[in-house]
Amino acid sequence: MAAETLSGQMLRENAAVFEAMVNHRFVREIEQDRLDARVFDRYLVYEGAFVETAISIFAYAAAKAETIAQKRWLIAVLDVLANQQIAYFERTFTARGIDPSCHIPNWSETEAFRAGMLDIARKGTFLDIVAAMFAAEWMYWTWSKRAAVTAISDPLVREWVEMHANETFAAQALWLKAQLDEAGETLLPAERSRLSGIFGGVQRLEIAFHDAPYDRSK
Repeated sequence: MAAETLSGQMLRENAAVFEAMVNHRFVREIEQDRLDARVFDRYLVYEGAFVETAISIFAYAAAKAETIAQKRWLIAVLDVLANQQIAYFERTFTARGIDPSCHIPNWSETEAFRAGMLDIARKGTFLDIVAAMFAAEWMYWTWSKRAAVTAISDPLVREWVEMHANETFAAQALWLKAQLDEAGETLLPAERSRLSGIFGGVQRLEIAFHDAPYDRSK
């Protein structure tokens, strides 16, 4: 029997929290085409701010990467974040008339996610960063693939979903998975378990982050 891959171990050990996130209320309401526009607006402000943080996170990864191939891939990721995803938020804020300053984040949740992810990037190893971003991107790719085949009437919500279900994003998630699986072949069990813990911790932060847009919707 082939040894379990590191990504497989992560998904197995964190199956409950991962399933909770990919079936979050926010996700279900997108799939059912009933997400409140006010909730999506708030989410966009919070997520847009985090994407700016993700640029810093991937920059740390590029700095800590060991090979030029890894650095080249990560530079391409930075280009997508800065010139495609950030551009989406700029266009969408204009189209929806969103003033980000009017949507003050619930810092107990959104800041915990931002600060927690950035702390991993600053203090952790290259693999720590890969584990954290694999947790976030595999989650997004998983539910977005499912949502992309549903009827979503809001074109900007659909664009957001499709951005995370397309081949470019899939390749990014699969690259992170491959980095973990290759490294996992030679890691000691304790290190594999520690990285799996990062995966689970990020899922819990993501759940709280996706709760946040609802906190001010009543």
